[in-house]
Amino acid sequence: MQKIFTLAIMILLFSTGCTSAFNQTKSAAQSQRVAEPETLRKKKHLPRVCFQPNAIAIETRLKTLRIKAGAPLYIRIFKREKILELWAKKGKRYHMLKSYPICRYSGYLGPKLRSGDRQAPEGIYALTPASLNPNSHYHLALNINYPNRYDRNHHRDGDLIMIHGKCSSSGCFAMGNSQIEEIYHMVEAALKQGQKFIYVAIYPFRMSEKNLDAFRRSHWYPFWKNLQSGYLHFEQTHIPPFAGVKGARYIFQKRGRDLNLTQN
Repeated sequence: MQKIFTLAIMILLFSTGCTSAFNQTKSAAQSQRVAEPETLRKKKHLPRVCFQPNAIAIETRLKTLRIKAGAPLYIRIFKREKILELWAKKGKRYHMLKSYPICRYSGYLGPKLRSGDRQAPEGIYALTPASLNPNSHYHLALNINYPNRYDRNHHRDGDLIMIHGKCSSSGCFAMGNSQIEEIYHMVEAALKQGQKFIYVAIYPFRMSEKNLDAFRRSHWYPFWKNLQSGYLHFEQTHIPPFAGVKGARYIFQKRGRDLNLTQN
């Protein structure tokens, strides 16, 4: 009886210690997190679908939309929502093929600043034929070519930021193996059909006026306001604007004309 009582006390102490350690770790992580308004916070569970075959195969979506593999692509990523959208061109406009849950990305809202900060970037990047890595340790990988010109103008460094398989991240976007297979092969087909590069627009969240206004006091508000110009253009036209860089800002253009949709 005494042994059972002693064992019960030990289990209680151990569980209490674990709970305390967990809470301390959780508090430390929260102290480093970029503050989000209460109304925009969401629980960040890993989507189960990342570890399972896709419910609707990409071939089915292509058939439904009457789009062939090899059509020009456009990719959007939303960090807070943990979503990757794959768009394909049909006629003059782009149509969304699929929306994929991101298994994991590292860091918080805000751009990547330096090598080793374990932060997923934000901005406008591009996939090229050299981006394809079929022999990645993460099943398959697509190099987004960070840092871009904007990042270099802001003295940011780092490299090898990927969209890849599996479900671990040190600054990349991990999609799970079944999902990266679809994304990778669509990207590969588009590049082989002659698309010179595929834009990857990475946003902190869906950049509506309401969402952006909730972050008005953020250090990154001017940067996000700049990014919003490109976001709104695509929302209105479903045609990706050309993304250039002039000094410290992104410049979004259509046929050489500057788009000032949200700039004051």
